[in-house]
Amino acid sequence: MTNQTDKNTFDAIVVGSGISGGWAAKELTEGGLKTLVLERGRNVEHAKDYTTALKNPWDFKNGTHLTNKELEERPVQSSHCNATDKHFYVKDSEHPYIQTNPFKWIRGYQVGGRSLTWGRQSYRLSEMDFEANKKDGHGVDWPIRYKDLEKWYDYVEEYVGISGSKESLPQLPDGVFLKPIPLNAIEQHLKETVSEKYSDRVLINGRVANLTEATKGRGPCIYRNLCSRGCPFSGYFSSNSSTLLDAHNSGNLTLRANSIVKKVIYDEDKKRAIGVIIIDTITKEEFSYYAKIIFLNASAIATAAILLNSTSPSFPNGLGNSSLQVGHNLMDHIVNNASFGTYEGLKDKYYEGKSPGTIYIPRFQNLNSETKNKKFVRGYGIQGKGERENWQTKSTVGFGKSLKEQLSTPGKWKFFLGGRGETLPNYENKITLDSENKDQWGLPLVKVDFKYGPNEIAMMEQMTKESEEILLNAGFENVGSYRTPPSPGSAVHEMGTARMGHDPKTSVLNKHNQMHDVKNVFITDGSCMTSSGCQNPSLTYMAITARACQYAINQLKSGLL
Repeated sequence: MTNQTDKNTFDAIVVGSGISGGWAAKELTEGGLKTLVLERGRNVEHAKDYTTALKNPWDFKNGTHLTNKELEERPVQSSHCNATDKHFYVKDSEHPYIQTNPFKWIRGYQVGGRSLTWGRQSYRLSEMDFEANKKDGHGVDWPIRYKDLEKWYDYVEEYVGISGSKESLPQLPDGVFLKPIPLNAIEQHLKETVSEKYSDRVLINGRVANLTEATKGRGPCIYRNLCSRGCPFSGYFSSNSSTLLDAHNSGNLTLRANSIVKKVIYDEDKKRAIGVIIIDTITKEEFSYYAKIIFLNASAIATAAILLNSTSPSFPNGLGNSSLQVGHNLMDHIVNNASFGTYEGLKDKYYEGKSPGTIYIPRFQNLNSETKNKKFVRGYGIQGKGERENWQTKSTVGFGKSLKEQLSTPGKWKFFLGGRGETLPNYENKITLDSENKDQWGLPLVKVDFKYGPNEIAMMEQMTKESEEILLNAGFENVGSYRTPPSPGSAVHEMGTARMGHDPKTSVLNKHNQMHDVKNVFITDGSCMTSSGCQNPSLTYMAITARACQYAINQLKSGLL
């Protein structure tokens, strides 16, 4: 698509093609709506455009390392990418933003967005998470509860393909699972030790969107653990391998890449949004597209920026922002950089392939009076992985035959544990627009103002302490932690900038993900989250999107939108 002046009207517009945008595209097109999906980045075709997926380490000129020039271009993104997948991350030099305090905004501007590079950890929020704000007074009450999403979790899990095990934990509801990725010998050892030493916690197989059996023509995962390069075998879930393909096959999809949404068009007479203005990233021309409903799925920061830039006489502070909450309450999970240790035993054990699987220790504090921690509210989970040292990590000496033998002999077992903790909603953590500084397309730069509070800092210290203790109790040696926590944004779980709520005065969206102020605009990416929980959020985004799409379709077909 280039110039759509003659054919520029659709039933629905979806802004963004990542995890939630892909789901919106699938659900709306399969619901019979002619749908335009707008992606600000380049097109990426499944399998064909995974240009490094089948390369060996020696096929890269500098191994997997970024050059000094590439590091200069990617001062933020380089913490999450390397030479094998850099093309799925933006160049910070081309897409600047302003950090009042250090905040990593990790971005992938291409069709499929960050669904090509996500960590694939897939956990449901629990009733405890949906009730937390109301019970402890931080943030506003969620307008939905677990029962509202339960069947939608089932729906997306069956489609996506989540490998995992049923555990009957109230803080981590079970789902629709494929068989779990097996634990290796050291992970099984840690599982047994946790069961023996602790009565308040369990170690389970990580629940990941990697297929352990072929599903609907996709997969299975073949244990290369090169997921961030794009998987030509469709062994893990991405928009490109799944939802966007189904949307295309419906015959109702129009996809326009290289299209930055400048603003949503609001009609003052009709009191509704009627379309969007986009900027072609290559030609820098502007085009207008029109639709009956609009889904914003550009990601928490980008969606808020679009809203703030969509000013009108009715909404001088940004579209649907009568509450003045748009851009505020930004959250990202806290992470500690890792605790680690080595293990002398089990040297007769190894593993096949390079498993993308992990272990997970679900939240075990502040669940009840017996597990209450007085230092902080809410909680955290611990993720991790065990493996043998190899030629790249073990100490070697000598040369010739003896050196070759050392390099080809596996070293000690080692383990890494890392916490993922909840961030409380805070009005002062926000994004705004800097009208004095513009990007190359003339749009105001995003300014991120974010700091962790005392609750998050106390939780990070506890995560590290508990991780080290778990390893010591399991007989690990050389136990330690990287003591400087990474900057906010490092979890790549931004959310909360257009939160759901009961009251239009304190929230942006209602229980159906409609804007309180503009009923034909829906937001189902991370922006909508009212609290963060400690679980990886992408599964919740997918379930919320599927639910909101069904509602929007029904409302539209009933003549109510």
